[in-house]
Amino acid sequence: MTKPSLPELLHAAVAAVGGTERPGQVSMAEAVAEAVDDNAHLLVQAGTGTGKSLGYLVPALAHGERVVVATATLALQRQLVERDLPRTVDALHPLLRRRPQFAMLKGRSNYLCLHRLHEGVPQDEEDGLFDQFEAAAPSSKLGQDLLRLRDWADETESGDRDDLTPGVSDRAWAQISVSSRECLGATKCAYGAECFAESARERAKLADVVVTNHALLAIDAIEGAPVLPKHEVLIVDEAHELVSRVTGVATGELTPGQVNRAVRRAAKLVNEKAADALLTASEGFERVMELALPGRLEEVPEDLGYALMALRDAARTVISALGGTRDKSVQDEDAVRKQAMASVEAIHGVAERITQGSEYDVVWYERHDRFGASVRVAPLSVSGLLREKLFADRSVVLTSATLKLGGDFNGVGASLGLAPEGTAGDDIPQWKGLDVGSPFDYPKQGILYVARHLATPGREGSRTDMFDELAELVEAAGGRTLGLFSSMRAAQAAAEELRGRQDKPILLQGEETLGELIKNFAADPETCLFGTLSLWQGVDVPGPSCQLVVMDRIPFPRPDDPLMSARQKAVEEAGGNGFMAVAATHAALLMAQGAGRLVRATGDKGVVAVLDPRLANARYGSYLRASLPDFWYTTDRNQARRSLAAIDAAARTAE
Repeated sequence: MTKPSLPELLHAAVAAVGGTERPGQVSMAEAVAEAVDDNAHLLVQAGTGTGKSLGYLVPALAHGERVVVATATLALQRQLVERDLPRTVDALHPLLRRRPQFAMLKGRSNYLCLHRLHEGVPQDEEDGLFDQFEAAAPSSKLGQDLLRLRDWADETESGDRDDLTPGVSDRAWAQISVSSRECLGATKCAYGAECFAESARERAKLADVVVTNHALLAIDAIEGAPVLPKHEVLIVDEAHELVSRVTGVATGELTPGQVNRAVRRAAKLVNEKAADALLTASEGFERVMELALPGRLEEVPEDLGYALMALRDAARTVISALGGTRDKSVQDEDAVRKQAMASVEAIHGVAERITQGSEYDVVWYERHDRFGASVRVAPLSVSGLLREKLFADRSVVLTSATLKLGGDFNGVGASLGLAPEGTAGDDIPQWKGLDVGSPFDYPKQGILYVARHLATPGREGSRTDMFDELAELVEAAGGRTLGLFSSMRAAQAAAEELRGRQDKPILLQGEETLGELIKNFAADPETCLFGTLSLWQGVDVPGPSCQLVVMDRIPFPRPDDPLMSARQKAVEEAGGNGFMAVAATHAALLMAQGAGRLVRATGDKGVVAVLDPRLANARYGSYLRASLPDFWYTTDRNQARRSLAAIDAAARTAE
């Protein structure tokens, strides 16, 4: 039997999922197959509606080597494992004459821990809630969550938190899960043979396709100890998110509360001298943090430096002492010891990292209304790490609807540690960029309107002219508006203003769960939804309920963001344009994602309105506009209102 061709395989898979084959999808599949066969790297931009998951799954399955697919969102992981992969495998089975296996793998803390469930959480002296299942009042939210988790544990096959609906609070989940550092290990644990996390790992070892998330991919790269099974092909979907997810995993944090918990956990298990030293160091750190003011620490202040060195040294002593003592009075000592060790090691690691003072790290104070002050440390850049760990031993395909910024892939490539496309050199990963376009006719389906006549937004203060413009646009659109704001304060102010001016329902992020808000927004065309960051990327509402997407301003990072400003400064010191490389790239990615909320299907029409004149007037405006879908462009406010009114009238007629 001759080997089936890629077009045959793609055709079978598309038919199986009930889709339509698109030229962009075919181009993508061919490019992915070529990259995988040549052990090369590919960045591929595939617009909404291209069918990109099949564009990479079909050539990957046809190749026959193990593939890891890493995604940023739970929604895409679910779509792959519950819909796309089962149907694609069924469709390709007769042609490939084999049935590829697939599995989902997440970090250990995503799975229910049977040891925690049955033996309880090692008791902290001041926590007074344990045994949680007994002491938490059944009428309280926590008590109800814990009882539901206990029932769920008897019926779940996966133990995966994301399979529990409705979900539970982080606080409740923490009572029945462990981090990889706290885990006893399958051989030492009485429940090792039934462990959900171990079962998921075993399934992944046997699978041809392993679906995971960016965070686990980052842990696999950073920590050296492999978490993912060995694989020949890595596909990163939603790749525009990868740098921020890897940065998040590589960021360390210390808070007084966290240090106090570690002291309490270790106190019973070590000699008095070691325990007292950690307690004294903890009190010194807490005193320093009481005076901490938010902002970057270009140099670690003397008082913080001393406090962190004391913490580091005391933590090291406790770690040594924890390894040697046994205390017969402590129940389930192995689990108690493991939890204490994990807490103290985390403190030692962050304290040592900050006191070592690497030029490649950024350190800053943060202050949170609820949790008080913390000191944080993050890498100035993750590009070197990604270049070394991601692109060394396998073919890598990175895909997203937004990878091409300002007309090329080099900006995103640089953030991933890649030299400009076409650069030659022995140690330089070679890659290609491909834009397969979109099945949508953007110039006919959408208008980009920039409110050029408005005042340039300042850092603070009311934008009365912006509220007037917003109210007029919402009125012309008949509701149907997704409002994307650069801060929660701006979203709240706009919602309050418009609720006072008109009778269209305005939903505001934070007043309900995100899922509930999006469902209600989609259900009623007159309703508007206002919010901030997660709405810029997380809303998929095709049809007449979303015909106007408004951005209140260009979403540059805040000037006082310690990490972004440090990255910008580093680019400038190296002779580059820090503003364009960091702030403008950040804004371009978000705006491209936000504008992508408008056209989600071939019949969608509408307007993306940017209420910030800098998009039309500033020199960098053309770079940002080139990063957006190719909508018809105007700065004429009357034209925008007339178009919205016509789209609204057509939608009402259709309803």
